[in-house]
Amino acid sequence: MKRWSLWIGVLLVPLGWSAAALGGMTGHMAGHMIAVAVAAPLIAWGLTGGTLDAAKAWPRTVTPLAMSLIELLVVWAWHAPAVRAAADASSLLLGLEQACFLIAGLLLWSAVLGTGRERRASGVGALLLTSMHMTLLGALVGLAPRPLYPHLSHDLPDQQLGGVVMLLVGAASYFIGALAMLATLLRNAEDARA
Repeated sequence: MKRWSLWIGVLLVPLGWSAAALGGMTGHMAGHMIAVAVAAPLIAWGLTGGTLDAAKAWPRTVTPLAMSLIELLVVWAWHAPAVRAAADASSLLLGLEQACFLIAGLLLWSAVLGTGRERRASGVGALLLTSMHMTLLGALVGLAPRPLYPHLSHDLPDQQLGGVVMLLVGAASYFIGALAMLATLLRNAEDARA
């Protein structure tokens, strides 16, 4: 099962990067969400416990809360209008941006999927925090009354749809992940008492 997860996640990466390269906020947001909220958890799950598991290799550094904050900084920084304009004007920066999203997502998901009850419990909090900031950013982009990225040739409806993609995919992925982890923790605690 882990091997399938890894391969599906790896195969999704170029799909997300292609969507981001197509232009427009909708494609761009779809590319971001595929990287951080779909491919990253699948790859991280596939790597869990192995030699390429970042949380296993650096357990004191790759912790759920720390990686959640790094992911927050990466996502919000790349959505600043000036940074967004620079990335849209340069294929090199666009590639760097997508790599940053993928790495931040991999580190976060690796941290929350790490072994140990304490790590899983803090992982629930980290995923809920990430879901909240994704919801906020998606709402800001989607509900903005004017284009936030005027350098794009696309209109306000495209930006608004991009915000909806972030809300639906990004926020939901982290929220569902947190609920699944919480359910597992509660089930394990119940089994331990029985």
